[in-house]
Amino acid sequence: VQLQAYGGGLVQAGDSLRLSCAASGRTFSSYTVGWFRQAPGKEREFVAAIRRSGATYYADSKKGRFTISRDNAKNAVYLQMNSLKPEDTDVYYCAADQSIILSTIASSQDYDFWGQGTQVTVSS
Repeated sequence: VQLQAYGGGLVQAGDSLRLSCAASGRTFSSYTVGWFRQAPGKEREFVAAIRRSGATYYADSKKGRFTISRDNAKNAVYLQMNSLKPEDTDVYYCAADQSIILSTIASSQDYDFWGQGTQVTVSS
């Protein structure tokens, strides 16, 4: 499966953004899709994930502000980010895997497919 992330941009603190992850492939609905963020020189950090069942998982710091959702008919996964803070600034990546297990859903190493990143910049 091929992934393309988009929707980033420059916003002010308190604003919202919706990131999109568009996928190719007829079996996309069977994939777990995750969003990760990465700063230069740092490891990728888990943000949120959604399983094929629709079950969602979030990093503790993002609960309540971020919402992940999917539209299998459009082969897309979204990350709605509200009340953005300057510390949310990063490059955001979407990733997918068909066989990831729950215990490693937050591990970037367990995802086989990655899209290119989209830059999110939040000014204070």
